[in-house]
Amino acid sequence: MTTVVLIVMCVVVGALELYAGKQSRDQARAFTRRVDELNEQVTKQNNVLVTVGEQLTAELARVKRDVLPALDDRVHRTTGRVEELADVVHRADEFVRTQAGRLRDLEQQRITLAALRRKLAEVETSVREVVVGAGGAGASGDVREQVDTALERLADLERGGAEILELQRTLTRTLEDVEDIVAELLQFTEGALDDAVTAALTGTPRSLPAGSTGPGGGAGGAGRAGALPGGLPGGVGTVGGPRDAAVTATGRLWTRDDQLEDILGDVYERCVRANRLSVRFRTAEGADGLEPGSPERRRYFLGGQLPDDLAGAFSALLISTGADLPPSGLAGNGGTRRGLARVEPGVPSGVEPARPPEDEAALKSLLRTLAECSGAVAQIGPLMAVRTRDELVCAVLSAGQSLELESDEVFWDPAAAAVRLRRLPSHQLWDLTAWAAAP
Repeated sequence: MTTVVLIVMCVVVGALELYAGKQSRDQARAFTRRVDELNEQVTKQNNVLVTVGEQLTAELARVKRDVLPALDDRVHRTTGRVEELADVVHRADEFVRTQAGRLRDLEQQRITLAALRRKLAEVETSVREVVVGAGGAGASGDVREQVDTALERLADLERGGAEILELQRTLTRTLEDVEDIVAELLQFTEGALDDAVTAALTGTPRSLPAGSTGPGGGAGGAGRAGALPGGLPGGVGTVGGPRDAAVTATGRLWTRDDQLEDILGDVYERCVRANRLSVRFRTAEGADGLEPGSPERRRYFLGGQLPDDLAGAFSALLISTGADLPPSGLAGNGGTRRGLARVEPGVPSGVEPARPPEDEAALKSLLRTLAECSGAVAQIGPLMAVRTRDELVCAVLSAGQSLELESDEVFWDPAAAAVRLRRLPSHQLWDLTAWAAAP
């Protein structure tokens, strides 16, 4: 019996050893298989890294071969243009100083001529008294004729001096405008250069916002007084913000009333700033060219907001403005006036109503100023406001309508512009005549 037990135990021990050996061999094979898989993955990763390295090397070689020489050439060209513009500014400044000296000389000559005329008048009086006292009628006539001739020549000299003085002042104002435009061009070109370098170094492509127009074209001919050179890069911003420096919208301003022209211009630019826009360039010309005394047609090139964003914002502001009057009309017709009243309905007496936002207040101020004019046209991007003798009409134009507006001279005429605006769909048109008539 003991022998059987020992034999059984030996068999069990042998079986266990065989099982343990089999398990060890299986684990070794699994470990070897896992190591082979890891080696294969490492090989693949190495191949990928080699491919990426080759691509990076090729891309760097392409940048060194194509991009950097072109960028260097553009930097040199832009630098040359900046130097040319700086030279123009210096020459214009010297010319302005020269003209200022000439103005002072002409003013001194005018004063001298006036004093000489007074002296001749005194001489004429004294000579006439002497001749009359001597009784020489013939001599008196000759002296009087000579004195009259001298006075006429002095009067001609005074008129010519006044005309020259006025021409010199006009020339000085024109040169100052040119100097301002050249200074803005210098700033614009420097921003374009900074943006080009930044775009090349970061790999970010420079793009002009949709619907924008460069300062040299697409803006309906800025006018002879401030036409911009078409060679400048359009729609390029500064490093701080491309959209702020790019020309993304255009504007116009015209009024028939000379006494309100400056006030309307200030209110217009305040409304532009309140809507987060900046004036990149401005030009002005007369209705029939640069004729003295003709109402100025002012053109504005604006940046800072896209046309689609402006259209939505102006639509909301006009809806708010149109809601200031109830559908029944003015308070005198049984309606209750809101928005512009001193106390709104539902607000206790003595409690000030909430102030409107800055952009809404600025737009209403612009519309109020337009309402004081007998004829005016104002445009800020897609917003068009027209004041005729009988009505005040506003519209928010689409991109296609704005493009048509740029090339159509009809929109400088308030009456014709109002007729054109009334053809627009009702959701784009606001008749604010009743609102403007409200106190």
